[in-house]
Amino acid sequence: MASRAFVVIASGKGMVPNLPRTSLLAASLILLAVLLAAAFPAVLAPADPAATDYTLVLRPPSVEHPFGTDQLGRDVYTRVIYGTRTSIAIGFGSTGLALVIGTAVGLVAAFGWRGVDFTVMRMVDIGHAFPSVLLSLLVLAVLGPGALNVLVAIAISSVPGYARLIRAEAQRVRASNYVRSAIGLGVHPARILRTHILPNAFGPALVLATVSSGTNIIVAAGLSFLGFGAPAPAPEWGQILADGRSVLAGAWWMSTFPGVAITLVVIAITALGNAVERKRSGR
Repeated sequence: MASRAFVVIASGKGMVPNLPRTSLLAASLILLAVLLAAAFPAVLAPADPAATDYTLVLRPPSVEHPFGTDQLGRDVYTRVIYGTRTSIAIGFGSTGLALVIGTAVGLVAAFGWRGVDFTVMRMVDIGHAFPSVLLSLLVLAVLGPGALNVLVAIAISSVPGYARLIRAEAQRVRASNYVRSAIGLGVHPARILRTHILPNAFGPALVLATVSSGTNIIVAAGLSFLGFGAPAPAPEWGQILADGRSVLAGAWWMSTFPGVAITLVVIAITALGNAVERKRSGR
């Protein structure tokens, strides 16, 4: 039950109700700012994120250091800005990779022989039985730490959800009258798959991918917090949170600002994902 609750909370379901246009605009602006920070970190933070200055250790937020400094005198604002690239790349990259692999697996299950469908879906069910964080940890135990390995691990843990969704949607569309008519008219199966089944089955998967991007950012931050992310001193939101863990009582800013960044990005992604889902369902 606890794992299911975690998945519901992490996926953002129920976090954001039907939002007015102003809230969606705010969410879009937040994501735009985050993408700009990921693409051009040196413009927003010209300082070196790894530069240390032991005369500035654990300084509180100020005009010179808006987010304060850490135990090594590094500017937290600069590290949060530079950490955006890695965190966003893992979140969106793992989502895209899981979407591609999950779509392929789901289509193989939907159009394969009965034995193929049974075998593939039992493997998918086994993967789906594990909480995403636990499955990611199991994959990382094999691959080892590192930002790229975290991306791959999160993608693998996300594949079962996409595979089940694509298989169900593909079978639903395949059973529709217009697809049956196309089959009866002798239309090539590849054309039916390309023009009818895949576009209709892909829509719900895109909605899931939009919302899952926020989930993956949270999971990536958690794995980095546990020490599986990019090696130090590379900045990453989860790693910055972990750095502030030991001095949280006296240096609140070290964990607060990366935590706020994660929260804002996840809420913005969830809001846009819910908007896409409402538009697709006509609500």
